Formats: sequence, structure tokens, C-alpha cells
Amino acid sequence: MSNFVNKVLLFPYYVALAARNRAYDKGRRKVMDYRSFGDRVISIGNIAMGGTGKTPHVEMFIRHFLNEGKTVAVVSRGYKRKTKECIEVSVDSSALEVGDEPLQIKRKFPQVRVFVDRHREVPTEQVINPPLGIPVDVVLLDDAHQYRKLVPGRSIVLIDYNHPVFKDNLFPFGKLRDLPTQIKRADTIIITRSPAWLDEWQKEKIIAANRINQNQKVFFTTVDYLKPVKVFDDADGRFIYSQECILFTGIADPIELHNYLTTRYAEIYEVKYPDHHLYTKKDIKDLARLAKKYPAAVLLTTEKDAQRLRLVEDACKAVSTRLFYVPIETRLIEGESDLLLYKSHN
Repeated sequence: MSNFVNKVLLFPYYVALAARNRAYDKGRRKVMDYRSFGDRVISIGNIAMGGTGKTPHVEMFIRHFLNEGKTVAVVSRGYKRKTKECIEVSVDSSALEVGDEPLQIKRKFPQVRVFVDRHREVPTEQVINPPLGIPVDVVLLDDAHQYRKLVPGRSIVLIDYNHPVFKDNLFPFGKLRDLPTQIKRADTIIITRSPAWLDEWQKEKIIAANRINQNQKVFFTTVDYLKPVKVFDDADGRFIYSQECILFTGIADPIELHNYLTTRYAEIYEVKYPDHHLYTKKDIKDLARLAKKYPAAVLLTTEKDAQRLRLVEDACKAVSTRLFYVPIETRLIEGESDLLLYKSHN
């Protein structure tokens, strides 16, 4: 289908998004405004459907603030959870109850308070300016750029290095869920999934492709893949040194993980599921059959998938000795200074 036809079909969606954003821009809709809190309330989001690495970036900021001795809370919608009420996540919560990403964050950082609520201003108000109790130092709003009922003190938008927003289309003909011009509301842009090193010419080219203005701070981050970790305690660590790998994922874009694993394994057998897929006993039986076909292969998945696999732990016993997830961490690329990354630019 031609780009012209796509634009015609998307025109009503475009008009609706533009009208919604204009209503907030003009102050015709009520908001909770936290701009006076500066870096104490930070939104980390994007305008794409997924795959820019929001959760690893939230974790990057968590590590920074914890290292500074600050207390941190994370507020998320809890995408695809089966509950509706506001919930404070515990390490014993389930992915069905709170969503896989908030659960991953809580289990990785037990000292961080994590909340899920469709109305994100409710838990934000509770922990940043409570009438009772001790407020936290920093609230990180996970995936809140489109949630315009709340105005953060600082707004960070993530853009995939390989997918400039102005070369994409609105969903369903592209990956965008908002107008690309909405990156203008961010004071900081982070170009994610960048090569580990870029020269200034390459950086300027990406900045121009995304029409980032001179008042916005721009940073480039890359991904580090870490040693595989057991999903369940009975996993046999010798499997990670196999020459064969069965990779199965339920994430938006597993291509980079696949590419990384090609440098570690001679053979990769890949199974893809939809983003945030809830694994069933049938899925595990299918994986077990594939594992039987390749008896020496290690089964690898992502950390987010591991949270959902625990929902079918009994079924996973058939493959648990060979089941690992690959953790990732986000960091600034070589030559980038973090001096301004954690400072307000408003």
C-alpha cells in the first residue's frame, strides 16, 4: 500500500490525536502539574509502539539515583495486567496482577517502591507529596509521555537509533502511537540502541533525522547483554556453554538479542510470540518438543518473559534445567558524559 493511501486512511486518527494534544496544550483539560518538583518527577516514555527500551532505561535511572543514596518510586500503568485498582507491587506479586515490567523492576530493585495504576497521578501524589508518611526523593513515570493528565518535572523521550520517528507512520501502518511532532514536549531525547561508538557527524545526522531542536538535550545509549541467568533454581549452568540455542521471546523487537546470540551460538532456533505474551501450558509443551529435538540446546528468553513464565512454573519443569534469561543493561555510548543526563534542563 502506498504512503499516500496510508496517509489518507490515517487522516481521521491524525486529526483526533492533534485535537487531543491541542486541548492539553491550550489548557482546556485538567492536569496534575509537577513541574515545580523538577527532577523529582521524571517521565520516561516514547511515541512508538514498543522496542525502544523503556524498562532498561528506567532501570538505568534507578541505579543512578540509588547510587546517590536517594529513595526511588516507579509508577507504571502495568500494561496487560488483569487487575484495575491501584496496586503497590511486591516481589511476590504475579505478572497477571501487576504486569511483567513492573514486576521485573521490583524483583531487581526490592528497595524501590513500584506502583501500577491507570490513573498515574494517584500514586504519584501519594509518594511525592503525601499528607502522611515519608515521601520518596524521585518518582520515575514509566511510559507516561502520552499520559497528559500528569505534567512531569522533566520529560524524557526515547527514540530508536534505527527508526527515526519522522520516517515512520501511525499505527497500524507504522509503529507510532502519537504524532512525531510530540517529541517537542520533551526536554531530553535519548537515542537508544545506538552503536557503541559514534562520531559527531553520525550523531548530528540522527539528530537532524528526528528534527530535534537545539533546546533539547540529546544523549545516545547502547545495550549490554549480560551472562544468562537461571529462570528457575534447578537450571544447570553448563547448558549456557552449548553450541546450540533455542531463543523464544514475547517482546516487541527481538532482532538485536538474536543478533547478539549469533556471536555466542553456532545454531539458533527461534520461536516468536506476540509482545507481552502470556505463556500457556501448550506453549511450554511445544517448547519441550523442540528441546527434545535439540537435546544439547540451551533455552534462552528475556527477563520480561521470565516474569510471565513463572505463571506456568509447573509446566516449565519439563525444560527448567535448560531455561535461562539474558539480562540487559543500558548505558551511555563511549564518549558520552552523564554530567547533564540526570540534571533538569527546564
